[in-house]
Amino acid sequence: MLQFRKEVFLHFEREALLYDINNYCFIEGDLMERNDEHAKHQVFDVGDEGNIDRVTRVLDLAFASCVELCYPYSKKEVKERTSRDNELEEEDEYVMKLKVPNDFSETTVTLLEKIIHELLVCKVMRDWMSLTKPESKEAWNERIDELEEQVRTTLNGRVGRVRRPLRPF
Repeated sequence: MLQFRKEVFLHFEREALLYDINNYCFIEGDLMERNDEHAKHQVFDVGDEGNIDRVTRVLDLAFASCVELCYPYSKKEVKERTSRDNELEEEDEYVMKLKVPNDFSETTVTLLEKIIHELLVCKVMRDWMSLTKPESKEAWNERIDELEEQVRTTLNGRVGRVRRPLRPF
């Protein structure tokens, strides 16, 4: 039986995520046909005032989804009384707490951090492209599916062998 004794904290800086999102949007817009400057402008403007609120909401959702994807390592007990609201708050960083087995590898933590960072960025890109350049949404969907599978594979690779008895009784 696995002993969950160590705690790992994955930190995702908002500014680093926004930097990558802006870079991807620049590339997407730069590759568009030159005759549609208005459409290019919409792709480029992901970080502008007003648009950043949408990005924040999607980042919040993407982070919550990634925490759930890492279940049971990310499991947190619900307090006896919990209250939530939908007020928009910009986080300086997103922090994921994982409880991992004693023999969990540092290299696995590093890999998870890199995959989840890219997954957060891609989920925002999928949303933004669905609004500004719908024809590229499917490519972002495929990338997200690949990354989510990488997270599952990385976490499931941590599970030890199961020894089954030769007889059921």
